[in-house]
Amino acid sequence: MLQTAAGAQPLATTSFFRPSAESGFRLDRLDIKILAALQTDGRMTNLKLAEFVGLSPTPCLQRVRRLEGAGYIRTYEAVLDVGRLASHLVAFTQVTLSSQRFEDTRRFERFIQSTPWVMECFAVGAGYDYLVQSVARDVHHYQEFTEELLSEEVGAKQVASFITLKTVKRTRAFPLEGMRARG
Repeated sequence: MLQTAAGAQPLATTSFFRPSAESGFRLDRLDIKILAALQTDGRMTNLKLAEFVGLSPTPCLQRVRRLEGAGYIRTYEAVLDVGRLASHLVAFTQVTLSSQRFEDTRRFERFIQSTPWVMECFAVGAGYDYLVQSVARDVHHYQEFTEELLSEEVGAKQVASFITLKTVKRTRAFPLEGMRARG
């Protein structure tokens, strides 16, 4: 059963989350419970999910389909234990671009999107332009990646690297409890 973190607000009430522009419907507390449960276990059977949220299977499945159709559920995926698959390192890289021109930022972003070693990248408002999370086979492989970032074709002026020593926490589940609706 899903637990609410200490001090977190209870799941949203019927009018808490606003309707999405695409779907036109408001999420109610049952929709939020469905989303929270599927984040935790995307392979949960409809029967188990229906029991968890307090619905019969048919209305539960209808809600899941509606949430999928409205884009609230983007995909279902397997989370791999990468450490069992291959040796690797995870790095975070602060990137400052040589130029802030639109064409230069787009060129950098196209490079990032086309590079399979990049796991996530965020444009940030700080003393640098982007924060990149990447993986590499080893330190030498990571060095090749940073050298490519610094090439004229990619356009980074400066990088600062942070190699992780261990993962303390990792989750992809968004904390729905206690969140405020947009708008």
